[in-house]
Amino acid sequence: MSDYDRIEKAMVYMVDRAADQPSLAEIAAHIHLSPYHFQRLFCRWAGTTPKRFLQVLTLERGKKLLDESRCLLDVSHELGLSGSSRLHDHFVQIEAVTPGEYKSRGRQLNIEYGLHSTPLGPMFVAVTPRGVCRAEFIGFNTVPVLLDDLHNAWPLSAITENLTSTRHAIDAFFGANITSRQGPLSLHVAGTNFQIAVWRALLKIPPGAVASYARVAKSLGAPNAARAVGNAIGANPVALLIPCHRVIQQSGALGGYRWGSAKKLMAQTWESMFI
Repeated sequence: MSDYDRIEKAMVYMVDRAADQPSLAEIAAHIHLSPYHFQRLFCRWAGTTPKRFLQVLTLERGKKLLDESRCLLDVSHELGLSGSSRLHDHFVQIEAVTPGEYKSRGRQLNIEYGLHSTPLGPMFVAVTPRGVCRAEFIGFNTVPVLLDDLHNAWPLSAITENLTSTRHAIDAFFGANITSRQGPLSLHVAGTNFQIAVWRALLKIPPGAVASYARVAKSLGAPNAARAVGNAIGANPVALLIPCHRVIQQSGALGGYRWGSAKKLMAQTWESMFI
């Protein structure tokens, strides 16, 4: 049996037995390996740990059950978890939201949006009472598409246009002096734990400075995760305010950008003019 066959067999076993929450030893025994060798083999070929794979399986099943309006305790027991606290841990560790926040889908949440002119082109901004949840350049997507994305993320929220409420996010970046903003700007974003960690690392890069993907990965204690860092940066929903435009390739090349490489160079150049 090849290594790929063993990994496939292990994954099928975990899918079929997810409700039983099989242990590492049980999964390893199923493919006739020791737990130590199975762990190493799985990490090598699957790019993650068996525990993580099982957690994501459990989480996705939990989402479907919560979508059926099941209570947290019933969902936890059906997933094979000891209680709702375990379900909470799965959501927070992987999705960076609680089960309650996932289930609410934005119920009683007011989101206000606006389209603003900026030196770098028109920007779509959306805010909640907790902070900025979207900031995107227009061009790759239209306003109706961005509104659909908001609705899909928070389907039970109330979404209205309000240029006054969203203006402060534009002023925070495009003010006369970028280094002397009027107090901190709150963000309301959701992502996996790794994505959130990457976005926090970007906030530590000073205005006008740049860092490589490898350097960001190293700052997270994961020096071999430059590609994963790039994927997390590409998922950034808040342009400029989470400064993914400050990350470049190790060679010094500009690298990719969610809103286009030309926009990335424009953002770096504009920012450096005011430092």
